[in-house]
Amino acid sequence: MYFLVGGADGHSDAVRARAVRLISFGRLTIAHRLVRILVLEQLYRGYKILRGEPYHRD
Repeated sequence: MYFLVGGADGHSDAVRARAVRLISFGRLTIAHRLVRILVLEQLYRGYKILRGEPYHRD
């Protein structure tokens, strides 16, 4: 599994064509470092939910 963070103009059509699934945080331009944190947080959140554990506020 790969997560590719595109630049302000996104990825080329060739890169997008190879993708099995595309996800987006919207049409906003977000700093690369912040997007990495957002992706990591969402993966962690999904992991906790799938395990049936509380995500926040025990």
